[in-house]
Amino acid sequence: MARRAVEQELSRERIMDAARHLFITKGYRAISMRSIGQHLGYSHGSLYYHFKEKAELFYAIVVQDFNHVDLLFRQVLCSPMIEGLTKVEQLMLEFIKFGLDHPHQYEIMFMLRDEEILAYCRTEQGRCFDLFASIVKKYLKEEGHALAGHTSVPLSMFLGLHGFISYYIQDRLSFEEIDQAAIAHVKMLNHSI
Repeated sequence: MARRAVEQELSRERIMDAARHLFITKGYRAISMRSIGQHLGYSHGSLYYHFKEKAELFYAIVVQDFNHVDLLFRQVLCSPMIEGLTKVEQLMLEFIKFGLDHPHQYEIMFMLRDEEILAYCRTEQGRCFDLFASIVKKYLKEEGHALAGHTSVPLSMFLGLHGFISYYIQDRLSFEEIDQAAIAHVKMLNHSI
């Protein structure tokens, strides 16, 4: 691919989108700043204007993706009730929807097992779970759920959601394709816990 003129600005978002794709398809260790630049048709030097190193680029991707989930969770707090669903069920469905409709992001956030990059994810995973748990606890208490005070409930729900997403993400199914199965799953999680 021919190199583009320096005047054609390479955006931070474009670099992050390309890197996210390459990290998922080829693995973190197999990708270099040079290979990301080649993929985009730019010299790797142009990437250093935005990111000092590959690890910084990876972390920026992780933070962006977790911030997106954080926003989705907070939108559930402000959204009106959906008939037939509790707020906890709405929250769980929103998480499933994100995972299935953004499989590359979800895989980077929760499914990559490379020890070098797990350190970049752990803090953000913890922050995501803490927000999820606080919302679950709040609404279970408001809804008078029998197990509202049990600290293990949010983790059990979260793990149940992760298992569901992990199973369906392999086939690259969208949320729309399995929305009824997702609804049945969150209802089962909410009522069996």
